[in-house]
Amino acid sequence: MKDTIKIMILSAARDAHEKGILPSRDFPEVFLETPKIEAHGDFSTNFALISASVQKMSPKKIAEAVVDRLEDVRNWIESVEVAGPGFINFHLHPSAWHHVLEAVHTQGKRYGAVDLGKGRRIQVEYVSSNPTGPLHVGHGRGAAVGDSVANILSFCGYDVQKEYYINDSGRQIETLGRSVFLRLKALLGDTEPFPKECYQGGYIRDLAREILELKGRGMALGPEAEGITFCARYAAGKITEGMREDLVRFGVTFDRWFSEQSLYDAKKVDRTLSELKARDVVYEKDGALWFRTSAYGDEKDRVVVRNGGQPTYFASDIAYHRDKFERGFEKVIDVWGADHHGYIPRMEAAVEALGNARGRFKVILVQLVNLLRGGLPVAMSTRAGEFVTLREVIDEVGKDAARFLFLTRHHESPLDFDLDLAKKQSNENPVYYVQYVHARISSILKVGKERGIEDASFSEETASLLLAHEEIQLLKALSTYPDVIRQGAVFMEPHRVTFYLMDLASLFHAYYNKHRVLTDDPALTHARVSLILAIKEVIQNGLFLLGVSAPEKM
Repeated sequence: MKDTIKIMILSAARDAHEKGILPSRDFPEVFLETPKIEAHGDFSTNFALISASVQKMSPKKIAEAVVDRLEDVRNWIESVEVAGPGFINFHLHPSAWHHVLEAVHTQGKRYGAVDLGKGRRIQVEYVSSNPTGPLHVGHGRGAAVGDSVANILSFCGYDVQKEYYINDSGRQIETLGRSVFLRLKALLGDTEPFPKECYQGGYIRDLAREILELKGRGMALGPEAEGITFCARYAAGKITEGMREDLVRFGVTFDRWFSEQSLYDAKKVDRTLSELKARDVVYEKDGALWFRTSAYGDEKDRVVVRNGGQPTYFASDIAYHRDKFERGFEKVIDVWGADHHGYIPRMEAAVEALGNARGRFKVILVQLVNLLRGGLPVAMSTRAGEFVTLREVIDEVGKDAARFLFLTRHHESPLDFDLDLAKKQSNENPVYYVQYVHARISSILKVGKERGIEDASFSEETASLLLAHEEIQLLKALSTYPDVIRQGAVFMEPHRVTFYLMDLASLFHAYYNKHRVLTDDPALTHARVSLILAIKEVIQNGLFLLGVSAPEKM
């Protein structure tokens, strides 16, 4: 309908020009929006206002000229009016919305899909937490955002690969090994103070106990370097295994887990730096190697190999992103915590220096999560290194509530996550509010089947009975779903789907409280069952993109 109205407006404007009413033949693109005030129509356009500077006429006269020449569409448009300084408002006939039911029933799980990607390969890398400790609640939000972005892009025609980058090399892994090794020695009676720079969490002691049971006292009493290396590999492996398990429970699986160490093993870091050095993008100064990031818009140059020969994380990140593009991805998306904001310019510089357009690289920043219980901040342990893990959140509130609530705000906004709210079985809980609609409709359909109502397929005859205000509101909402998905893909903002589902749920609850679905009128019942089936399909589809289940009963 929107496309048809846009064509009508441009056609009417061109006709007005040919008749000499509008002086210029140049017309802007037509934009339609849904007015916030229902009395202003179903669609409104500012076409006349943005045409005024070119036409050298008042917007109101331009709007009147366009409206006077609109083709006769009274069968689905009830009225068109010029409002205010020159807005054109369209009021549609209720029957104009009935085709939405046909689209949902015909397309089913593919309703809302738009082929933006056309098969182009795209990679989404997310979570990528260092294997130095368990995933915490902040990682959970990043996982929910990254996974949902990947799902939406895939739904919109992109060939998406989900990837986890394991930072299993470098200083942090060495520190992890040292932390476990020192705790291992402490278990055997060593009383040396534990260094502040080592990892403090209780999980370090647990890993040390495991190694003691596995290797005995010899590991702690043998050569320190060998002990630290073993502890580092063992601990990183066990922590990574725990991360995998937690993410699977969270509904997140990756197509590939990529090891940072593999870049060094394959000499890809050395080769990348050598090639950049040959191009004078990397240079020597003060015994270190520097990347000329300032030549690509960064505020200063950055060290890639320290004085002493130890590569920085930036060095391996350059090689890693080069590897991504060499694998044929047309675009790579990194989901990072908000504390990495300052790292973006240097990575953009690296991508450009590697010969790629900046538009092929995008970073999604995810803000912090404030964990609450009953509206009050959750008290953290006074022991250094302790935090609320993702596993604890899943255990307490479940995967569905956690994922949905993580997506109830834009990812760049801080999020208050109330554990008590997440467990409530009431309309206060957003995920319950939406899932309950799916379960309620499933219950209605089950009762309908028991009464012999089997066929609820679309037909124009039965759809014409859907004339109640609440029914039209629901049909309008269903019609906007493809736009929501498109915008969610274009801007990579999964919270748009979450907001949409909550709005659709609200409209359904209002409808269900006022109207019976299973009535004494077979034709009306058929029409209403057809409507709620469409609502059920869209809610299920939307929840799927968010990684949330659609229960049949609650």
